Amino acid sequence: MPYSEALGIHPQDNVFLEKEVWDLEHTPADKRPLLLHYHPLVIYRYQVLKQADVVLALFLQGNHFTPLEKLADFEYYDPLTTGDSTLSAVVQSILAAEVGYQDLALDYFQQSLFVDLADLHHNASDGVHVASAGGVWTALVSGFGGMRDHYGELTFDPRLPADWTALEYVL
Repeated sequence: MPYSEALGIHPQDNVFLEKEVWDLEHTPADKRPLLLHYHPLVIYRYQVLKQADVVLALFLQGNHFTPLEKLADFEYYDPLTTGDSTLSAVVQSILAAEVGYQDLALDYFQQSLFVDLADLHHNASDGVHVASAGGVWTALVSGFGGMRDHYGELTFDPRLPADWTALEYVL
């Protein structure tokens, strides 16, 4: 996976860091999700993501990254991620918990939990986001429960939100 020594992060791709950062803070709410309002060829010219693929790699292949690499990548990509994908909040919750952002992890968890129940993406009438629903369990077990399976060995490093006293689940 590419690595930028200058920034201490793993670039999304070989040209990602050469692109200008999309100004999400000043993008009007009525222009989101981006893919419904801007042509993909416009969007792909910027550092902006509908879901954080590097952050997903940090979770899926976590044993190949150091804790400092995970923190740096999460801190770099989180502000660039729109969350326009219903799957985005799940992996952001997991990694936020792992790198020590428990409040943010809980916020992302609640977004994934309520994506259909509160119709957060305004498309629940088109059907349930089943993968996102499954991701809620994964966010609980792998995010707050800290479960990892690296090389066939299960490990647990719980990182519960401050006001949670316990988390119990069945494998």
